[in-house]
Amino acid sequence: MKVNLLYPDRDFSRQEPLPWNGQALLQDLELRVLLDAMAGEDRLVRDVATRCLLARTTNLATLHYRQDVLRDCLRNSQVVREIYALTGELAAGKRRHWLGWASSAVATRTILSSAVQLLEFLVGLMSELCRVGREHAGEFSSEGFARFFTMLETELDEDYFARVRFHLRTLKFRRGVPISAHLGNGNEGAEYVLRRPRSERGGWWRRLVPMRAQAYSFRLDPRDEPGARGLSELRDRGLNLVANAVAQSAHHVESFLEALRTELAFYIGCMNLYEHLVRLGEPVCFPTPAPPGQRRHNFRGLYDPCLALTMDRKVVGNNVDADARDLVIITGANQGGKSVFLRSIGLAQVMMQCGMFVPAESFSANVCSGVFTHYKREEDADMKSGKFDEELSRMSEIVDHITSDALILFNESFSATNEREGSEIARQIVRVLLERRVKVFFVTHLYDFACGFSKARVKNVTFLRAERESDGSRTFHLVEGDPLPTCYGADLYRAIFTTDHPVC
Repeated sequence: MKVNLLYPDRDFSRQEPLPWNGQALLQDLELRVLLDAMAGEDRLVRDVATRCLLARTTNLATLHYRQDVLRDCLRNSQVVREIYALTGELAAGKRRHWLGWASSAVATRTILSSAVQLLEFLVGLMSELCRVGREHAGEFSSEGFARFFTMLETELDEDYFARVRFHLRTLKFRRGVPISAHLGNGNEGAEYVLRRPRSERGGWWRRLVPMRAQAYSFRLDPRDEPGARGLSELRDRGLNLVANAVAQSAHHVESFLEALRTELAFYIGCMNLYEHLVRLGEPVCFPTPAPPGQRRHNFRGLYDPCLALTMDRKVVGNNVDADARDLVIITGANQGGKSVFLRSIGLAQVMMQCGMFVPAESFSANVCSGVFTHYKREEDADMKSGKFDEELSRMSEIVDHITSDALILFNESFSATNEREGSEIARQIVRVLLERRVKVFFVTHLYDFACGFSKARVKNVTFLRAERESDGSRTFHLVEGDPLPTCYGADLYRAIFTTDHPVC
């Protein structure tokens, strides 16, 4: 049995390695804020959501598959949370019933008894899961949930559960353990075979009027410890195979419920985030992903969800049409929202490529082979070289991993040196990236760098500028416009050091 709620053809694995730049993405995109809203105190949700966000997929069929499952989850959040809560009882039940193979001194009969108890508990969970499926399957329309509920209905009907419970009662051997054996070499026991208890064989007449079978019996003295130990070893030999079989059966059911809980954890995180954003009055939408080779990037009302969650209120969104563009250069006034906008681009991309909704009124973009960030870093006492050397070192590492159709976000990169040198380095790096068909978003105050692309009138470049009112106030909107030779630092000076102008 397969869960298949995250992939149409395989189960999700928490063992797959994360991208090499996972920590950089967590830091630069402030993904921890998003993960806090998704997971709360649930460590499983945090782990699965982190892996889904960082280990993105480029398969369009998988993205549409997850979007449909997520739509079902948002429409039926109480049912999904009920199923997730059911699977959450697994850990407590296992602690209560399962001794496992913790010690070789644990007798086989004890392991069998523990496995039977655990399997009885698991069968109860599966039966309750099937009940939820029967009651609510008609409310789900996605391929993932339709397949899941159909599997439960066809493979786990009431007759099946009745047979399982019957066999579990039999395996308790309340009337003793019937074992047959033969004498082997040296009169040692051989060919131990566990037999079905006599009370389970024959019809009702045999059970009412049992026939006496000719047999030999013996009785141990209560103080005969070696004899009791030998008898216990004989019994364990007969129970060994069935104990292994029952333990493996319990493990299979347990693995299925754990896989179900793991895959639902991603959707639980999405539902939690959705409820947070809706409470703030923020829009969300399901994006339209395009193949990697296309150049699609247009949206309305795109905002930074981490900023909204941190401020606990609605924030400014932006509208941009950058279809058929490989390069977007963002310039303009200080404190105008450029870095926040850049972060919203990265967050929307990773959210789209793990099958989530995105924080916008509408959003369409091509999937990318990878998402990379190159942000300026503050001075660090642990740095072994200067800031500029450190920037070049990180850029070299990105170049070693980046491939065609990737997305890279630059935020004030190469500003640790002078304007002329920083502009030339940025220009050469960006040109090489464009030749490799890498999509680039670049926030910069390097006027020479931005102006060079503007004067060249390159067709596949969009220029955005942080909007500034005539009185110096910031709207935090980005509009299309050529770069200007000023960042209006005087506005900030007046706002901070004079009383004539309020702080923007």
